[in-house]
Amino acid sequence: MNQNSNEKISGFTPQFTSGPPTLVYKTVADYDQLVPVILSEDKKSVLSYPHPADVLINGTHPFPTKLNGGYLLDNRGIGQNVAFLNIGYEEYAKLQNAPSPDELLALIKDKNPLIELCDCGNRHAFQDVSKQLNKLIDTKSLRTKCKVLK
Repeated sequence: MNQNSNEKISGFTPQFTSGPPTLVYKTVADYDQLVPVILSEDKKSVLSYPHPADVLINGTHPFPTKLNGGYLLDNRGIGQNVAFLNIGYEEYAKLQNAPSPDELLALIKDKNPLIELCDCGNRHAFQDVSKQLNKLIDTKSLRTKCKVLK
């Protein structure tokens, strides 16, 4: 099958250029409402986390977008070493200050939440990101068209 016929079936070919990544993932449990943080490789320290003011954008929380097949589209900035806190976006947004990295480590619900993680290229390359990703998922092209990170 040539690239044009493959593109017609899946509806989109990801563009791996500079820009915000399009990360699609599945988790072992429902963590949609929980705040993600990034851990070190050994998962013993928190390297990156949002300030409470960063989890309320234009009056809404950056929850992941639900896609077909139980997949989620990241809207917050996860990565391979993501962990989820046992605190939701709404509660976290009400904090006056961000907890310390050690406090955040104690709040982690799951240090190994990912079943799958795919990088589908530059988010700006999509015309309708949810629709195009769902097409990749429905045609079982996600793991062949996107870069499989986990």
